[in-house]
Amino acid sequence: MTALLTETSTALTAAAFVAGAGTVVRTFDHHTQDSGNVSWLVEADGERVFVKSAGPVEPLPDVPVPALDHAGRVALLENAVRLARSCDHPALATLRNVVATGSGPALVYDAAPGELVGVPRAQRSDPRSAYQRFGHLPAERMLAVLDTLIDVHVDLAELGWVACDLYDGCLIVAPDDRLTVVDLDTYHPGPFTNTVGRMFGSDRFMAPEERTLGAAIDQRTTVFTLGRLVTHFATRRSPGSPLRGPPPASRRSGPARRPCRPRRSCARPRSSAGSRGRGRGRAAPQRWPPPVAPPA
Repeated sequence: MTALLTETSTALTAAAFVAGAGTVVRTFDHHTQDSGNVSWLVEADGERVFVKSAGPVEPLPDVPVPALDHAGRVALLENAVRLARSCDHPALATLRNVVATGSGPALVYDAAPGELVGVPRAQRSDPRSAYQRFGHLPAERMLAVLDTLIDVHVDLAELGWVACDLYDGCLIVAPDDRLTVVDLDTYHPGPFTNTVGRMFGSDRFMAPEERTLGAAIDQRTTVFTLGRLVTHFATRRSPGSPLRGPPPASRRSGPARRPCRPRRSCARPRSSAGSRGRGRGRAAPQRWPPPVAPPA
C-alpha cells in the first residue's frame, strides 16, 4: 500500500513526500488558484488519491502573495480534518489519511469521480464546460444533485458547522450525477461574528453578512448561500448568469417530487472508504448531456 495511506509523519516537505509516493497526475498550485495551497492528484498502487497541502512555507518569488500566510493555511487544513472526522455523509470527500510533513499537514482524500462544476469566468459561456452541462441537466437529475447538497448541509448544521466560501467550485459531479462536496476548509462552528469584513467567497453566492464587519454568521447564512446556488442553476434567473433558456423542464406532468429520506446522525467517526454507500437511493441516469450550442 502506498506510503500516502500508511505513513503518518515525515521530515520531507509535502511536495517531496508526494513525489516519492506515487505518480503525480496533476498539480494544483498558483497556476490554477490563489489560495497558496498546493494539491496533487496522485496515482499509486492502482488507485488515485487527492493530496492537499498548505503549500510552501515561504512565499515563492514572482508569485502573488496569498491572503493567508502559511500558518493560516495550516490552520484551515486542520479545521478541514476536524470537519471530515465529524461527519460521515456519503457526499463528502473521503479523508483517508493525514501525514504530518516538514511543510505542514498533507490531507489524503479519495479522488472524487467527475468534474468540478465551477470553472473560470471566461469558460462559463462555453457549452462544453461542466458548468454549462450541469446547468442544462433535466430537472429531475439536477434537483437530485441539489437535494444531496442540501442534505449534506442539514447534517453539518446538526453538528454546528456553518457554511463559508460555498460556491460552485465546491461541487464535483460524476457522469452518474453522484455529488462530492469539497474544499470545506473555511467552514466554521457557529454562530460566530464576522471579524474581517469581506470574507472568502464568490460574490455570486455570498450572503450580505459575509461582507459586513461585525455581522452575525449562522445557519441563516448557510441557507442563503444554498438558496443562491439552487436559484442560479435550477431557475437560470440569476442576474449576470451565463446560463440561458427556460428553467429545466420536468418530464413529469406535475411538479417534480422527490422522496423524503431518513435523517442520519453524522456524529461518529468516518468509516472506511469501502463501506461508504455513495449516491444511495438514486438510480444512475445514462450520462451528462452532450455539449450543446448556447441558445440565441
